[in-house]
Order: sequence, then C-alpha cells, then structure tokens
Amino acid sequence: MADSTCIDAWSDGAVLAESSRLPIFGVMEKAILNAAEISAIIEMALSDHTSFAQIEREYGLSDAEVKTVMRSNLKPSSYRTWRKRVRAFGDRREHYK
Repeated sequence: MADSTCIDAWSDGAVLAESSRLPIFGVMEKAILNAAEISAIIEMALSDHTSFAQIEREYGLSDAEVKTVMRSNLKPSSYRTWRKRVRAFGDRREHYK
C-alpha cells in the first residue's frame, strides 16, 4: 500500500491517523483524508489567496478542523507563525480566513 497515513473519522467524531492512532481533529460525521488531500489542505491554508470558506467548500472541513490539521502536520513554530499571519490578515480584512 503506497499511502500508509490514511486518516479515518469515527462516528463519535474522533479522527485518527492509522500510523499514530492519535486524534487529528474533532467533530466530523465521516471523512477519510489521504496524504495527498492533507497536503493539498495545508497548501491551501498556507496560501494568502485561499480562505477557510474555500477549503470548507472543497473538503468539508471547518476552520477549527483546518487549524487542527495544520497543528498536527506543521512544526510548532511554523504553526504559530502561520496563525499569527492569518490573524494579522484577518484583522485587516473582513473576510480573509
């Protein structure tokens, strides 16, 4: 199997990575994200031209779930830098992220 980091969402909302069996993000009905989808979500979230609303339309993840995916897949300092940038842009624009 080429992709061993498939993510499963259970009916109680817990989403687990098969390799680590640790929660990735919370309240979701059912979602299966493979490594390519997680990579695409991260790329979209890091882009200054993509809003959380666009990510939600394409992948069905709320802004809190995107933040959790980012927190789980970025280094802590990279996550903090990203959140600081998103907050700064959000303070200047009504509909940023």
